[in-house]
Amino acid sequence: MQEEGRRSYRGSALVIPALLLVTAFLMAPLVLVFRYSLDQFDPAKLMLGVFQAGNYVKALGDPFYQGVLANTAKIAGISTAATILLAFPTAYCISRVQSERMRSILIILTVVPLLLGNAVRAAAWMVVMGTKGVANSVFLALGIVDEPIKILYTPEAVVIGLTSVLLPYAIITMQSVLDSIPTSLEEASQSLGHSPLRTIATVILPLAMPGVVAASAICFALAMNAYATPVLIGGPKMMMMGPLVYEQIAKVSNWPFGSTLACILMAVTVVLTIVSSRYLQKKYF
Repeated sequence: MQEEGRRSYRGSALVIPALLLVTAFLMAPLVLVFRYSLDQFDPAKLMLGVFQAGNYVKALGDPFYQGVLANTAKIAGISTAATILLAFPTAYCISRVQSERMRSILIILTVVPLLLGNAVRAAAWMVVMGTKGVANSVFLALGIVDEPIKILYTPEAVVIGLTSVLLPYAIITMQSVLDSIPTSLEEASQSLGHSPLRTIATVILPLAMPGVVAASAICFALAMNAYATPVLIGGPKMMMMGPLVYEQIAKVSNWPFGSTLACILMAVTVVLTIVSSRYLQKKYF
């Protein structure tokens, strides 16, 4: 018993450095942001060093900020749903490839977009979605439209851009879970007369739900806090929380109110992620 206690103590001691690093580099900045959110903005001193909740009353009571928060959650939800719908078939195909070499190539191709910054990918989408961009050129050449249509600087463009950014995260997350599901279950289902599509819907999907839930949580959190994509693809009229936080802190220098918006954004993201994850867990587990 004493030996087991010593081993447990040694194991706990190994965790302490990592815990200190997380506390120092993650929790401490969050605590500082929360402290700033309770301060008061002053044009001359920036912050007065007081404690008050006026920033939260202003942010939560103003219909403008309520609308921006609701719009952010709406776009993040649509982007997450589109990402999961596109990522699940892709992850399933990768997980069922027999050749290890081909699987490695497909995984590398999936991860390669992550090597580019979000700003670079958003700039590429601007070239595609512009009035004289690739998409409109193709539509005009095929006779689908008679004149260029507006794609860039719309909510739909932001959803497309965010979906492209989130796809690698969702594919890799779900692919690792699908790898653990034996193919013998599919063979057994099909031997009982189920079609491949029905097998995926009734056998594979329920077993892969932990990966779907994890991918949804990751994608939703990233979409809620997106900055480069809404700014570059959505344009100045696309109001989302990420650019709004940046505007308050970097342009207006209103650190207290910008920190308040950041805290509200983090809180709403955590709450919605937990609620949606619990709902999916109760429904499928």
